Amino acid sequence: QVQLVESGGGLVQAGGSLRLSCAASGSILRLNDMGWYRQAPGKQREVVAVITSGGSTNYADSVKGRFTISRDNAKNTVYLQMNSLKPEDTAVYYCNAEAVTAQFLGVRVHDVWGQGTQVTVSS
Repeated sequence: QVQLVESGGGLVQAGGSLRLSCAASGSILRLNDMGWYRQAPGKQREVVAVITSGGSTNYADSVKGRFTISRDNAKNTVYLQMNSLKPEDTAVYYCNAEAVTAQFLGVRVHDVWGQGTQVTVSS
C-alpha cells in the first residue's frame, strides 16, 4: 500500500508565497512521475506541475514563472514552491504519484493521490 501525505497549505495574501510538500510512504520500489493538481470550487481538477523521475518538469501556463516543482528522491517527497500567489490560485491542491511496488513474480504500478490541502489567497 502506498500513501501520499501533503502539507503546507494555508491562507496567504496576494503576492505571498507558500511551499507544499508531499511525502510518499509504503513499500515503494521507485516513484515515476509526480505532480501537483488543483481543484477550485465549481471547477474541474487541473494539472499544475509535473516532474519526472529524472527531474524534467512541465507547468500549466497559468503558473509558469511563479511556481516551481522539485523532488527529493531519497525522501520520496515532491515539493511545490508557489510565489507571487494570486486569488485565482485558491483551490484544493492534490499530490499525485505513479508508484511501483513489488509483488510476487513482478511489479505493480499504482496511481496514487493525496488527500488534498487547501490553499487560499486573499486579495
